[in-house]
Amino acid sequence: MRELRDIRGLHPRNLTQRQRLLVIFVTGLAAVVLFYTVIYNWGMETLENRPQSIFRSFQTVVETMTTTGYGADSPWTTPVMNVLMVTIQLTGVVIGFVTLRVLVIPLFERTPLNLDDRLTSKNDHVVIAEYRRDTYVLLDELEELDVEYVLIESDEEEAKRLSDDGYQAINGDPEERADLDRASIERASLLITDAGDRTASIVLTALEANEDLRVISFTESTRRKAALAEVGVDRSVAPHALIGERLAEKATTPVAVGASPEPGDVDIREILVRRDSPLHGVRVRDSPIATHPNLTLVAGWFDGELRLPPSPDEPLTPNTVLVVAGPGGEIDEMATEISGIRARRLVAPSRVIVAGLGEGGIAAVSTLPDDVAVTTVDESAERDPDYVGDVSEPETLRAAGIEEASALIVTVSDDSIALLTIAIARSLSDDVEILARVTEAAKTRAAFRAGADYVLSTQRVSARLVASEVHGERVMDPTSQIRIVRAEAAPFAGETLGDVRQNGERGWTVVAVSRDGAVLTDERTAIERDDEVFVAGSDDGIQAFDQTFRPG
Repeated sequence: MRELRDIRGLHPRNLTQRQRLLVIFVTGLAAVVLFYTVIYNWGMETLENRPQSIFRSFQTVVETMTTTGYGADSPWTTPVMNVLMVTIQLTGVVIGFVTLRVLVIPLFERTPLNLDDRLTSKNDHVVIAEYRRDTYVLLDELEELDVEYVLIESDEEEAKRLSDDGYQAINGDPEERADLDRASIERASLLITDAGDRTASIVLTALEANEDLRVISFTESTRRKAALAEVGVDRSVAPHALIGERLAEKATTPVAVGASPEPGDVDIREILVRRDSPLHGVRVRDSPIATHPNLTLVAGWFDGELRLPPSPDEPLTPNTVLVVAGPGGEIDEMATEISGIRARRLVAPSRVIVAGLGEGGIAAVSTLPDDVAVTTVDESAERDPDYVGDVSEPETLRAAGIEEASALIVTVSDDSIALLTIAIARSLSDDVEILARVTEAAKTRAAFRAGADYVLSTQRVSARLVASEVHGERVMDPTSQIRIVRAEAAPFAGETLGDVRQNGERGWTVVAVSRDGAVLTDERTAIERDDEVFVAGSDDGIQAFDQTFRPG
């Protein structure tokens, strides 16, 4: 990625202030030498009556400007030529001082004179006013998407370190208008702020400079959303609460299918890529599920993002949950054949344990459906959990009913405790589905090794939220459920199931055909006018399908 940034830096628009100064200096120097060469060549022929080649004149000009000597041309007899030579000499001395200041001295200085000199020209960019999480994760995400940005970092050493690593970072106080101006706030399109109690001051100052600015703020608590909206924040994000909601939604009803399918009907289920699956790194298009003639890959959850359908080039990771439609028996056979993958019928678990009642745990509890039995565990009695105790102790988990639970949601604040809780829970129950939140992105792999089935990192989710907001997309939306409906097949008559499934940009797909009481899922099946089709998609996708093919 660093090499790609270096290549992009060659474009004039992406040159830093220092690089632009260097280009101007070199161009100007060349222009001065060329000008003196032409004038000198004319003077030798016209004034001195000693015509010579332009290259000889070029050599003499360079010798004069660098004070290395004049060769065979000196002396000159006319006053004009002598004045010209003195002018060239003085110009050479001035250029020498400029070269020393612009090129030589900075090369021997340990730190740059000004981090602003490293900024490229900005317009319609993102200004990040402080970021209290892993900054490298966020900036790498933006650079991967080729998003222009400027980070204002109040810690001088951190700002220098980021700038030295090639990131667009400056040292400053985002509460100060002058420092926001250094980041070209008046030309920015989006402000991201993660500054705690300083957020309101930063937002108000930025909006004074650019009233059209869109503002996104990270906050530790959802209780501040109303206040932040009053000062001009367009969207407030509480990552811990958002992840808690997502884990709860994932543990209970990630797919809504209505009534349970009857034998021979179309079923829709999850296939969870577990931590020890051999499919890790395999692209969706190469997975046995995608190539199965009677099964349809409807959607997939990738690191908390719902993709309907998933990209064929998307690699499968331990965080992948595939949503598959087709005959229930064949789905079970597929899951059984593939070691390390577990299929789960999409019904709400009977009992969920929530370990940790901070912001994320509270959000998870409030998101769980009323018909799910919830048991909460926390070491603080002030949070009023069902069980008070250390969730990393086996006795505490046993008392909470880990051996009978269908899912465990881990939302403790410390990654070390989270990893230990996952490992102990897995040792007590091999069947419980463990969904966890970790803070550091680097801890995700360790959580899988400890035994988790599904892990979300606060750092990674926060970075992707920023990236998705830049593109105007919503991510981690708990309301994006998947449904399956029956519809008349007349609009698709004459096409095969495979043909109808090709267009995956609509938010819905045809997964099967019902004909004379039989359900056909082979992609080679030709759809007839009197058939019925099973259509699967998100709520919005099914609504769009109804408006297009079932109006009224």
